[in-house]
Amino acid sequence: MRYTTTSPAPMRGRNFLMTPGPSNIPDRVLAAMHRPAVDLMDTDFMALAESCFDDLARVFGTAGRVFLYASNGHGAWEAALANLVGEGDLVLVPSTGMFSWAWGKLAEDLGARVEELPSDWRSGFDSARIEERLHADPGHRIRAVLAVQTDTATSVTSDVAAARRALDTSGHPALLMADVVASLGSTDFRMDEWGVDVAVAGSQKALMTPPGLAFNAVSERALRESRAAGTRRAYWDWRQRMGKEFYMLFCGTPPEHLIWALREALDMIFEEGLDAMFARHRRLARAVHAAVEVWGQAGALEFNAVNPAERANSVTTVRVADGIDADRVRLLARDGLDVSLGGGLGPLEGKAFRIGHMGWVNEPMVLGALGVVEMALKACGVPYGKGGVTAAVDSLAEARFPETSRAGAG
Repeated sequence: MRYTTTSPAPMRGRNFLMTPGPSNIPDRVLAAMHRPAVDLMDTDFMALAESCFDDLARVFGTAGRVFLYASNGHGAWEAALANLVGEGDLVLVPSTGMFSWAWGKLAEDLGARVEELPSDWRSGFDSARIEERLHADPGHRIRAVLAVQTDTATSVTSDVAAARRALDTSGHPALLMADVVASLGSTDFRMDEWGVDVAVAGSQKALMTPPGLAFNAVSERALRESRAAGTRRAYWDWRQRMGKEFYMLFCGTPPEHLIWALREALDMIFEEGLDAMFARHRRLARAVHAAVEVWGQAGALEFNAVNPAERANSVTTVRVADGIDADRVRLLARDGLDVSLGGGLGPLEGKAFRIGHMGWVNEPMVLGALGVVEMALKACGVPYGKGGVTAAVDSLAEARFPETSRAGAG
């Protein structure tokens, strides 16, 4: 059957991909893949691939090992669990949204026992509650704490370092595993400094690489415990990927074109600088937040993340009032105005839309997307406070040109 588009008219100009994954792929990254495959033992390719492992460690902020899988982020979750969490082991999941729940569900499917610290999915996890639960486990039955730094569904960012402090203060030996899929590259993350034992991530968000690569960054302690763990694993096994044969880094044929893409993306990250990259994401996020703040003045829209300090650098989840169909706004923006937004997930399905602002994105893209959101709100009859885009412009101007902005405001 021939595929046909559902779009009402041919697109003119670029679609603005403002979903929270996959994110925009830079032209340089696309071009890096436009080449023939090579022998999997090609010396130039092997050197390039090995450099990716070294530079990924720099992005994670670790002196530990990084493992790479031909997978998405769910594969990174499973790899972390398969190497360390056995059947019947207890894991503690501080709930912050759909993806903390899904990681816990995956652990349960693998045979682990899962205990959730519930929340309203509008706030980051409470490290005091983590510490309290760890204190209540004198027998140290809890094997690991599964902490999500930024939950893509709720756009809530939690304090991973605080989770480590809770472990240390309680004197509990549980492993700290961190999901940084939606935060790595957009939000400060310091694996070794914060005492994270395993960090999991994917290629398709702020790392600006096509979907299909998943990563585990692993501390020396986690490697030691993995060697002693009695868990069943094969493809996911870290031990298998530490042999002398190059191809075993990938447990088989390397995903060559994705590796070339990743190498180019890492070059772009270090050309910009990690601190500058974090600052850019903060700047763009604050512009989106400024717009949503104004839109919400009419009473029909609000942030999902209630605490401004916990609103993510990479994605903003906007809730709509009862009786408003968020998907109608999102589909009009996508199919009629060429701006792709994320939809609500889980309990937020049909009740929220998500604006992604991660990876290869800049001020014009954000302002264009916000303008289209306003158009879609107007077309759908959703009440919104006027001036959201202007508020975003003011936020960006103040951040980029503070002296000029203050003079102009006077």
